This record gives sequence, structure tokens and C-alpha cells, in this order.
Amino acid sequence: MEYSQVIYNKEDSLAIITFNRPEVRNALSHTLMMEFGQALGKAEADDDVRVVIVTGAGDRAFAAGADIGELQARDSIGALSARNRARRAVVDRLESLLKPSVAAINGAAVGGGCEIAMACTLRIAADSAKLGQPEINIGIIPGLGGTQRLTRLVGRGSAMELVLLGDLIDAQEAYRIGLVNKVVPAAGLMEESKKLARKLASKPPVALRCARDAVNLGYEMNLAGALEFENRLFALTCGTEDKAEGVAAFLEKRKPSWHGR
Repeated sequence: MEYSQVIYNKEDSLAIITFNRPEVRNALSHTLMMEFGQALGKAEADDDVRVVIVTGAGDRAFAAGADIGELQARDSIGALSARNRARRAVVDRLESLLKPSVAAINGAAVGGGCEIAMACTLRIAADSAKLGQPEINIGIIPGLGGTQRLTRLVGRGSAMELVLLGDLIDAQEAYRIGLVNKVVPAAGLMEESKKLARKLASKPPVALRCARDAVNLGYEMNLAGALEFENRLFALTCGTEDKAEGVAAFLEKRKPSWHGR
């Protein structure tokens, strides 16, 4: 499949999807978002791919939010249209992807860019990165899940501050409040992101998916319901071939061979 605004590369068990509009700081046009969704589908359908890495072309931006020309033309009716909902569906798909994802935040991740990063399973930021939800500064609010995922990641107080003030924060502050998992020198960002992705890829796929679901979906439940949900996922993993292989490998003091069954 040919893409005009994203790049899809595969390295062993990793799929690397790169937003490729560096001349406009990888602004999230409708075309880019639809191609991103197609690339996610390609990675999900490939049994050899275990983890997806999302990043931006160049060293200035991961993704610097909406395409302003498109945003300028969007009215209230347009913002509620199927076309606009399709953009949000791509971000939702990223979060619920059958395979874990890593955001390699190589520069500005603001507005929609920050929202995409938050939908990834884990986030690594270059020390030069800036993050935030500055939509308030142009008279709107986040529209791809920013008010909700940000609150769940960093808590209501920090989320309220970022959304209401519209200020950007640096990578270290993002790490301090829990918005990113790790900060690394910019020159080593992709190396560290691939290292983390390969570590994720070395884990049993079914248990990895169940663990993600237990954390993400259980967060929305009351404690009693979440504990029951966790127990059922635990029971599911106990019946897998990977569980039998993992226990056997542990007892035999060897490296396990996972099959995702």
C-alpha cells in the first residue's frame, strides 16, 4: 500500500509508522489520519508484528496538532460529521489495538499530536520534546480524547491546568506528572524506543493483551467489578499454551518460546 503522508516500515517484529509532513511539523491532515488508520490495520493484520512504534519525521515535531487550514474551514456541523468522527476513531483504534504501541516523541506533541501519544501504550520523549493541549488558545477544546485520556494519565488537577491554560510543558515536566514514561537524549530516541518495543515484543502476546485490558478497562469499573474482570482474564491466561510454555521454561531454566495461543 502506498502512502503519501505516513511512512510504514517493518523491522523484525516491529512496525514503525512515521507521520511524514515535516514541512508543516507533521500537522494532522485528514489524509494523514486516514493513512495512519490504514497503517495501523496493516500492522494489526501482520502476525509477524508484535509492537507498533509511532513517531514523526524530522526533529521538530512528533505531530503539531491539527492542520490549521482544515480546522479553519470546520464549523460545528462539520465537527460532528462522519468525516470528523473517523479521525477520532483512528485514535480510539490505536488505543485498543491488539498489539501494544510505543510513542517515540521526537519533538512537539501538541493538540492532536499529544492526544495520539496518549493513546499509545507507552511513551518515550526526547529531552527536547514539548507536550500540551493548547486548543484553548484558538477558542476550542481538545477533540480527539485529550480531556479524557490526559485526566486518566496525570490526574484531574494537572489535566485541568494543561487544558485550561493551554501551556506547553517540557519532557522532564511531562515525566514528572506521568504523561511520559521515560525521557532520553534526542539522539538516542529511536534506539531507546526500539529497545523498549523489542522488550514488549519478547512477552507472551495473549498475556500482554490481557494485562493491558485489565489496566485500561478495569480503570473504568468500580473496584469489585475490576477485580472480577482481572480474575477472569487471569483464568483465561491460565488456559493458554503460552502459560504452559512459560512455566515449563521457568522450571527447565531456559528461554520461553511464545506462540500467542
